[in-house]
Amino acid sequence: YEGERGAERMVRAEFADGEVQHFEGEQDAERVVRREFADGIVQYYEGERGAERMVRAEFADGEVQHFEGEQDAERVVRREFADGIVQYYE
Repeated sequence: YEGERGAERMVRAEFADGEVQHFEGEQDAERVVRREFADGIVQYYEGERGAERMVRAEFADGEVQHFEGEQDAERVVRREFADGIVQYYE
């Protein structure tokens, strides 16, 4: 937690399975901005609390996937591979 007494806001949560979630926002409006998993996957989110949507996922092998769409309806629009190959999706 960070912030003045009575205005503390959550900035990070750590789970037993190794997942770490990072938050931004004022007290009672914290939103997930990043999730890190034990297997090396990192997911990035945008949007207000309760409507966070994944915009990017980075994998341990160097692959990066980019997403568009609202929460729970995200779709891959681009994949970038470590060897320089880029695939685009519609």
